[in-house]
Amino acid sequence: MSNFAAQLKTEISRIAKKESRTQSAVLKKAQATHRAEIADLKRRIASLEAVVRRLAKTPTRTITPVKEETEPQSLRFRADGFASLRKKFGLSAVQMAQLLGVSNQSVYHWEAGKSKPRAAQLQAIAAVRKLGKKEVTARLAQMSTPNQVP
Repeated sequence: MSNFAAQLKTEISRIAKKESRTQSAVLKKAQATHRAEIADLKRRIASLEAVVRRLAKTPTRTITPVKEETEPQSLRFRADGFASLRKKFGLSAVQMAQLLGVSNQSVYHWEAGKSKPRAAQLQAIAAVRKLGKKEVTARLAQMSTPNQVP
């Protein structure tokens, strides 16, 4: 009888171990999916926090320049119009730069459309646009004489 009891006991323990292995395998799979979901959620949280930080910084930068640019809305700039203005006066890019008080590269970039002048420079361009050819040459002569005389 003891042999029967021992065999029954080993059979019961074998079946119990087999059943516990299947149940633990299901739990391990669930645990792995939960860990993957947690890692994914952490990545999403990090990216969303980065977006929030970027958006928190952006309005202070963009709102201020936009307001400044919208105030002098009446002044517009076109690269080909600027080039034709310079040609109308018969000026070189260097002379136009001297007249406006900017660098030569600025004039080249404005004409090429690589950049746009700032508000103060737009006002200077508008003032030059109102001048005649004689006034422009007189201003250039006036600007060049004080620099040549020590």
